Amino acid sequence: MLRRAPGRRLSGASPWLVDAVITAVVQAAVTIPFIVPRPADLPPATWPMYGLTSLQVLPLLWRTRAPLTSLLVITAAGFGYLIVDGPGQPLPYSPIVAIFTVAAQAGLWQRRVTIVLGLPLVALGVALRDNTAREHLFAFFLFSMVYLLGVLARTRQAYTEAVEARAAELERARVVEAERAAERERARIAREMHDILSHAVSLMIVQAEAGPLVVRSDPDRAEAAFDAISEAGRDAMTQLRRMLGVLKDDPEAGRSPQPTLAGLGALVDEVRRTGLEVSLMVSGEPQEPASDVQVTVYRVVQEALTNVLKHADARSVAVRLVWEPGALAVTVENDGAGVAVPRPYGGSGRGLIGIRERAAAHGGTAASGPGAHGRGFRVAVRLPLMISSGAEVGK
Repeated sequence: MLRRAPGRRLSGASPWLVDAVITAVVQAAVTIPFIVPRPADLPPATWPMYGLTSLQVLPLLWRTRAPLTSLLVITAAGFGYLIVDGPGQPLPYSPIVAIFTVAAQAGLWQRRVTIVLGLPLVALGVALRDNTAREHLFAFFLFSMVYLLGVLARTRQAYTEAVEARAAELERARVVEAERAAERERARIAREMHDILSHAVSLMIVQAEAGPLVVRSDPDRAEAAFDAISEAGRDAMTQLRRMLGVLKDDPEAGRSPQPTLAGLGALVDEVRRTGLEVSLMVSGEPQEPASDVQVTVYRVVQEALTNVLKHADARSVAVRLVWEPGALAVTVENDGAGVAVPRPYGGSGRGLIGIRERAAAHGGTAASGPGAHGRGFRVAVRLPLMISSGAEVGK
C-alpha cells in the first residue's frame, strides 16, 4: 500500500484546516509571555492585553483567502498593542506569517503594496518601541528574509506545478501511444490471422470440392486432395498455436520460425496441388532483406494466391520477384476472370487491404487491378530494402 508523503498530505488538506492549525500554533506562541512569571519591574500581563494580542492572531484564519487584508489588520492591531504598551513578544509571530503568505500566495499588486508600505511601517513600529539602530537593522533584516522565503516558496510551488503538469502531459502521451501501439498490434494480428486462415481454408475448400468429383474416376487424385486438406489444416493449426503462444507470452511460442523467402517454393507447390498452374520466377541480383520484409513478401504472395483460389476462376498464375537496386518488386498475376466473379464462399476484401497495409508499413507501395490486356487480375508490391552491413548480397 502506497503512503503519501507528509508534504502531500498537508498540501491536500482543506485550506481552512491549515489556516486554523497555523493560527492555533501562533496563538500558543503569543500566550507564553502571559503565563510565564514576569519580573517585578515590567508591566503586568493582563487579560485585556491578552485579548489585544489575540486580535493580531485571529486574522491569520483568512490569510490564504485575503492575504493583504489579513496583513493590514494584523499591522493595525500591532500598532494598537504598541500604543498601549503591552507585554513584549520575542518575535512578531503574526506579521511574520502574514508577510510570508503575501509573498508566497498573493498577486503582483498585493506584493508591491506590501513592499512599498512594509518598510516605512517597520521603521515606525521600531521607533515606537525601542528606536535603536540595532532594532531597526534586525527588523529590516527579518522583514526582508521572511519576504524572500515567501518568494522562494512561490517559485518552488510554480516549479512543482510545472513539473506535475509536464508529468501529466507525458502520462497522457504515454497512454495515447500505448493505445495506438495496441491498435497497431491488433491490426497486425488480424492480418496474420486472416492470411493464415484464409489461405488454409481456401486450399481445403478447393480440394474438398475436387475430391468427390474424382473419388471414383481417379482414386489417387482424390486421396492426394484429402491429404492436401489434412496438411493445410495441420499447418494452419501450427501457425495459430504459435500466434496464440505469442499472445500468451509463452516462451515456447518463439521457437517456430516466421516464413521467409525460402518458403515461397513450398507455398507455390502447396497451391499447385489444387490443380492450379503456378510458376515462380526470380530475376535480378538476389539480396538478403530484413526478416520482417521477408515475412511481408511471403504473406503478400500467400494472400494473392489465396485470392486467386477464391475469386479468379483461373487456370494459371505467375509469381515474379524482381530484385532492383535497393528494392524488391513482387507481382502475382493470373489469367482468370478477376475479382469481379467471386466463388460461392465469397470474401470480405480484407486481403487486399492487408496487402496495402503491409507494404505501407515498410514504406513501400501496393497496387492491384486487371492484368495485361484486361485479362485476369494483378497484384504488384514494391518494397524498399535496408541491407545491413553483415548481410550477404548476391546469394
